[in-house]
Amino acid sequence: MKLSAIKTILATLDTVKFQLPNGTFVPEHFHVTEVGLITKNFIDCGGKVRNESVVNFQLWNASDFEHRLKPKKLMNIIALSEQTLGMPDGEIEVEYQSETIGKYDLDFNGKNFVLVNKQTACLAEDACGIPQMEVKTETISIQQNTCTPGGGCC
Repeated sequence: MKLSAIKTILATLDTVKFQLPNGTFVPEHFHVTEVGLITKNFIDCGGKVRNESVVNFQLWNASDFEHRLKPKKLMNIIALSEQTLGMPDGEIEVEYQSETIGKYDLDFNGKNFVLVNKQTACLAEDACGIPQMEVKTETISIQQNTCTPGGGCC
């Protein structure tokens, strides 16, 4: 989900809820402790230099169980981050503490924001010697002009 999409969605909501991939919810007293731009410059295993950036939201639970983040407050935090950091309309990555800090993509199911598991992948499969998966296809030969009225093939 891009930053512009979350802003559009937030404008329609009364509450902000984040659902984890296992179906449970981030406790409703969560805080958004960071909104920022993370840039990653790296080289893949094939030797290609890459540059990626994401808009980062960090969710955190404190012991202030009465805290509730309202959509307008989150919109204000985003606006301040855009203004101060010059953030682009980038894809959002969410950090949330479970056993360790998890990084998730963000989606919306019509009611709640959904944290989506991220996956690692080789970016240079052709250089790593990873065998390509074969896709089996069946070829059907069609002969043209072989059907005649009443011939039973049509």
